[in-house]
Amino acid sequence: MGHAGMAATAVRYLRSVGAPTSAGIPATTPATGPALNPTTDRAATTPPRPALRAVQEDERAPLDPAVFRDTLGHFASGVTIVTTPASDTGSAPAGFACQSFASLSLDPPLVTFMVARTSTTWPRIARAGVFCVNILSADQEGLCRAFAVSGADKFAGVSHAPAPVTGSPRLAGVPAWIDCTVQAVHTGGDHLIVVGRVAALGTDPGATGPGPLLFYRGTFGRLAGCAVLHDE
Repeated sequence: MGHAGMAATAVRYLRSVGAPTSAGIPATTPATGPALNPTTDRAATTPPRPALRAVQEDERAPLDPAVFRDTLGHFASGVTIVTTPASDTGSAPAGFACQSFASLSLDPPLVTFMVARTSTTWPRIARAGVFCVNILSADQEGLCRAFAVSGADKFAGVSHAPAPVTGSPRLAGVPAWIDCTVQAVHTGGDHLIVVGRVAALGTDPGATGPGPLLFYRGTFGRLAGCAVLHDE
């Protein structure tokens, strides 16, 4: 059998197992036909790729959720309250306490926060398409705890005003706030990663108080002293 005959046999075999072959090669290339071009017809001689599959549950490395939380708890973070306006006339605004907030991009101005898929507040933020991040000071632990309770009237007795662009509640007395529109939402395991485009923001120098409210190893805290870090 000549080279052309062997090539034709290879093509017929690959087609029989469902492997891709180069476009332009007839299904029944004659044994006396021209030899295959090794550049344009490389697919005809490439073996099929192995099937891919997801990792099974019993193949995953054992990981204790308690150890995961304890280890990651050593990373101290600030604390915020993410709010969104009322969806209908007569309804109340919504909000939740959030420690998983961070700046993301300067150009364009983007921020991000993570929210559990089971959150009852997130669907309301998603419907509104807007939110305001209220950064808390160390003396606002009580405000944070009020917004961490599910099902309660979180805005009872809480003074707030509409943020200038989206109308999301800007809580009174917070040292800083960021008014955003939802830019994108990505999946992240049992959480969602929400990216917001900053529409407006500001600070209240008179509301800085004793510094930021921190969350560390499951408890609230405050800075005892700090140094300024510069991003190189």
